[in-house]
Amino acid sequence: MSQEFELNWKKLMPTILIVAGVILVIIFWAKMTVTIDAGHGGVLFKTFAGGIDTTQTYGEGFHVVSPWNKMVVYETRQQEIAEDMQVLSSNGLEIKVDVSAWYQPIWSEMGILHVNIGTDYLKRVVIPSLRSSARTVIGRYTPEQIYSTKRDAIQDEIFQETKAILDDKYIQLNRVLIRSIILPPTIKTAIESKLKEEQEALEYVFKLEKAKQEAERQRIDADGKATANRILSASLTDKILLEKGIQATLKLAESPNTKVVVIGSGKDGLPIILGDK
Repeated sequence: MSQEFELNWKKLMPTILIVAGVILVIIFWAKMTVTIDAGHGGVLFKTFAGGIDTTQTYGEGFHVVSPWNKMVVYETRQQEIAEDMQVLSSNGLEIKVDVSAWYQPIWSEMGILHVNIGTDYLKRVVIPSLRSSARTVIGRYTPEQIYSTKRDAIQDEIFQETKAILDDKYIQLNRVLIRSIILPPTIKTAIESKLKEEQEALEYVFKLEKAKQEAERQRIDADGKATANRILSASLTDKILLEKGIQATLKLAESPNTKVVVIGSGKDGLPIILGDK
């Protein structure tokens, strides 16, 4: 009996192992497979092999991992954060600024990012860096500069200072935008009034300069005509005038219209032309 049981057990053992294996695969399948969506990347946490693998970032698609390991997925597309903040200008005036930043994790350094900062790097690093840089940069300028002439320069400076911080934190900063600047109404009105006065002054100076240039042009034109007339008067001698008269008479005489030419009867000996047709 025991021999028969042992024989049957040996026959069933492969089947039992296969069934057990299938059951284990079914149980652990969800932990052994990972699908990384488009625009995302993964870093692998190896439970028995030193933790996060900082040498590789896993791309989009299907991946098989050991059931005791874990894939941590990050969004790798460009993302945006917008911050409304109260900042002080160089003269201590409080200004409301709306600043946004475009950012994304550096692909090749995502493992290091996860080890040092983690998935909540937006709150830990990006927002504090943006806020600090904005306050520092805007604090260098007056309200008038912030509102009118220096907006692009301020935007670029905030970008450069924020980028310098995030480059060391494994995060790529693509751009910083100042979306709005809100000054206290009284200050805004005063600045706009001053800008309007400056614009009107510039327009007045432009008109004066234009009138001055037109007057100079007319003077030069008049001087040129006067000089030309003096040269022409000096060059018109009696002989030249007589020659011009003869040439004109010859051209008229060649005309097909009927006429009578009396030679030597005119003033200074020029011909007289009689008749019309």
